[in-house]
Amino acid sequence: MSITNFDAIISLRPKAQFALNDDVLDWHDKTQTKPTDSEIAAEKTKLETEYADKKYQRDRAAEYPRLVEQLDDIYHNGIDAWKATIKKTKDKYPKS
Repeated sequence: MSITNFDAIISLRPKAQFALNDDVLDWHDKTQTKPTDSEIAAEKTKLETEYADKKYQRDRAAEYPRLVEQLDDIYHNGIDAWKATIKKTKDKYPKS
């Protein structure tokens, strides 16, 4: 995923009214101030870092068994067996 100037502007000024054409910002909002280029760049960096820091969450989500399978595991094998199954994925993709 690539964080864009659009993403940064929305993060900085939620619900702002603007147009962005080829990274040229046309500000229409009367209540919020237009973000500077340096504010936008800094916000992009922040959002990219936040996205990278949560990679383990995306990796875990892709590998966890489907919810119905997890519930079936709990029903047939109990909570401790389910926890052991989940722990394997958590250990494989630890928080950074």
